[in-house]
Amino acid sequence: MSAPVQEPLSAVDHTWLRMDDPTNLMVINGVLVLESPVPIERIRAILEQRLQPIPRFHQRIVTRGGKSFWETDPEFDMDAHLHRMVLPAPGGDEALREVISELSSQPFDRRRPLWHFHLIEGYKGGAVLMARLHHCIGDGMVLLLVLLSLTDQTAEADGDLGNPFTDLFRRPPVRIERAMELAEQIMPEGIRLMRQSAEAFRSMGRVVTGAAGASAFGRLVLRRNDPKTLFKGPLGVAKRLAWSEMIPLEEVKEVGRALGGTINDVLLSAMTGALRRYLDRRGERAHGLNFRAAMPVNLRPLDEMADLGNQFGLIFLSLPVGIDDPVERLRELGRRATALKRSAEPIVVLGILKMMGLSPNAVQKLVVKIFAAKTTAVATNVPGPREVLYLAGRKIEEIFFWVPQSGRVGLGISIFSYAGHVRLGIGTDAGLVPDPEVIAEGFHEELEELKRRAG
Repeated sequence: MSAPVQEPLSAVDHTWLRMDDPTNLMVINGVLVLESPVPIERIRAILEQRLQPIPRFHQRIVTRGGKSFWETDPEFDMDAHLHRMVLPAPGGDEALREVISELSSQPFDRRRPLWHFHLIEGYKGGAVLMARLHHCIGDGMVLLLVLLSLTDQTAEADGDLGNPFTDLFRRPPVRIERAMELAEQIMPEGIRLMRQSAEAFRSMGRVVTGAAGASAFGRLVLRRNDPKTLFKGPLGVAKRLAWSEMIPLEEVKEVGRALGGTINDVLLSAMTGALRRYLDRRGERAHGLNFRAAMPVNLRPLDEMADLGNQFGLIFLSLPVGIDDPVERLRELGRRATALKRSAEPIVVLGILKMMGLSPNAVQKLVVKIFAAKTTAVATNVPGPREVLYLAGRKIEEIFFWVPQSGRVGLGISIFSYAGHVRLGIGTDAGLVPDPEVIAEGFHEELEELKRRAG
């Protein structure tokens, strides 16, 4: 019997694998809320048809001679990656929060491929499909496309392979340009932003060398540590997940137009104000406070979307938590975000991640510790599909996800839009913030105040 084929992990993927820790798992968690129940056999058939053909999803990681490789799992079993459970009655938000929070705290079995799906029945008369995908398989944007490859554009298309995201990950893939053109029809804002950021930073990358790169690296390292707040501290194993209600995207656009900000400015201002409100409710003074959120930036060309792996950098946005006035906060956030758009930080950070993956583990831990001290949160904003999608013939009512709190950070905030609505997902360390749903409440309060100020 021939030996299984091995493929080395890239340096960046190796970094994310080693960053995994029982108290801070490098796992992207997302849920699809379905309008009606679905048999688990149907979900299994879809995974076998659309997911299993992607090599990474039937490969495990092995380490030999101090090096890590992707290797086909000779004992791959779909039943080890797909699980069914039923929510306790009455099956509302509180019950779902408890279940997915517990699931998000569970590490993967390193002897198997690093992903799981959980079909959770009994949620508001329908079902929830929770996906858990390890960061070393790919970054958030490409894994979102993988998740969308399971869906259809109509209920009648159940089982049809015409989905452009499915086409993208076929082996061999169809012409990627055509697949991305079709994908842009489903999520135009998301694909447009991915294209713009990749092209802009690829052009910048040609000049970010030598002294320019060293200067940007120096600014990153020499920044002051973030102030101590209740969001920072020793991490435990237990995590808590929460989410906001759906917010009409058109309302957010109208607020931005009235107040002179973008959709992103409005949502970030409301998120920052929600963190301020939480500190105030816990008796911690927020006046004049600033702390940073690490925000991913796509550096992957669209013609490499089918390759999985991680190709993104980070910017470190200073959040003006200490500004009480929401309009003033919105405009200050806009100024800070605009300045970072011209920064070389994402390219430099990607270089640091590559360096970490090639360095001894002790060096990586030291670098992670340095950057964790300068960051309080991980935050991301992803424009998703603008039209309703279907899974196994069932309408997908809602989609939301939670970003990993990478690098020993205890707070993760994810903003995701779908079918004309936007939603906030919050992930926290249970020992630091046991009630992230209170942050979600503050997010709605801040949006209402911005709407009032916008008239």
